[in-house]
Amino acid sequence: MLNLRLDRLASVYLCHPLAKFSTHGCRSRLPILMYHGIQWGTSTRHPYYETNTSPKVFALQMKYLRDNGYRALDLDEAVRSLGLGENLEERVVITFDDGLRDFYTAAYPTLKEYGLSSTMFLPTGFISDERLSHEGKEYMTWSEARELRANGVRIGSHTVSHPQLRLLAAREIDDETCRSKQIIEDKIGSSVTSFSYPFAFPQADRAFAKDLRDILQRHGYENGVSTVIGTARAHHDRFFLPRLPVNSYDDLPLFRAKLAGAYDWLHMFQYVHKLAQDTLRR
Repeated sequence: MLNLRLDRLASVYLCHPLAKFSTHGCRSRLPILMYHGIQWGTSTRHPYYETNTSPKVFALQMKYLRDNGYRALDLDEAVRSLGLGENLEERVVITFDDGLRDFYTAAYPTLKEYGLSSTMFLPTGFISDERLSHEGKEYMTWSEARELRANGVRIGSHTVSHPQLRLLAAREIDDETCRSKQIIEDKIGSSVTSFSYPFAFPQADRAFAKDLRDILQRHGYENGVSTVIGTARAHHDRFFLPRLPVNSYDDLPLFRAKLAGAYDWLHMFQYVHKLAQDTLRR
């Protein structure tokens, strides 16, 4: 049933109360929020897999951050703060994948209203001087991306064609990461240092992760984010930092729990599930 959310029940009523007893844990964890579409409507999938956040829910979440004294960091600041062991209470990173038009029309005005910065990761094959649509989704234009960058939004790479990188040959991965960075830098006129991994990150495949890390580093990336669930900590690889998925089903109790690290327990189940899937494929 869609209304049965074991992940919410465990996070809000068990893990969040326990997390309040660990003041050190709050200081050393950094929540990196992962958004996609800011639009009305949801899919028929379980809330865990939803990627849309309604403008109303998004506004409530951003208001909560503002009202509770949160400061939004960009990824460069986040990596530096993690490395220095700084107090990360009331700190957050707000990220958006896919370069959808509704970031420009719905998310950015709300972020501006509440004084919060953000990072948008663009798949350059879907961004053009003219409005492009794909599978019912509208994407931003380069003109909009430049306007956003001029107003403080950080722009990162989300590859060219949003592929399953693990299924590509090394030269294709090299092209997806290098060319997307070059295109964005040419189009917006500022450097790109951050990368967002599309689809589920194969965290159990350490050889692939190492090779991808080497490629990213060679092309001048300095940090990146993944789809691995969790709050970021100093020991995490700065190129594949974990994030917290957020969507329309995240009411304020669950949103608060995620910020406090009370959703991190799901990482273990995510890891085991992906490891089992990889084993079955072999």
